[in-house]
Amino acid sequence: MFKWDADLNRWDATHNPFSAPVWAEADRMESDPASVHAQQYDLVLNGWELGGGSVRIHRRDLLERAFSLMGHTIEGMRDQFGALLDALEYGAPPHGGIALGVDRWAALLANQANIREVTAFPKTQSGSDLMLGAPSPISQDQLTELHLGISGD
Repeated sequence: MFKWDADLNRWDATHNPFSAPVWAEADRMESDPASVHAQQYDLVLNGWELGGGSVRIHRRDLLERAFSLMGHTIEGMRDQFGALLDALEYGAPPHGGIALGVDRWAALLANQANIREVTAFPKTQSGSDLMLGAPSPISQDQLTELHLGISGD
């Protein structure tokens, strides 16, 4: 569930910070974080990842413990995740899910080695879209219409 980041001197989530630990291992989160496994899963067929997901943390105290391991302060947790933490305070059922990669299934079924061959709007390795010329500069008219501004820091 966690891996040590020596540069930042903290534990980081291996997948995402919302994945639940294996329940029987949750009591070791502070004492031995590296030994705790997450309830995460992938659907793989002959080396092709077709989907992935996880069971999510559904208790506020457990999510706060995970965030604390990742270096978040209580104030930082409230600022970034306050609405979620408040919602969990009122209770949430255990929940999880899976996201299936339709593009990956299409590539597999079309016998293509790369999903870019079957993706409707393929991107380059740098994330640009050659067909649409995106990303591209935004005009001031677009920014005004959307009530957005750009600041340079």
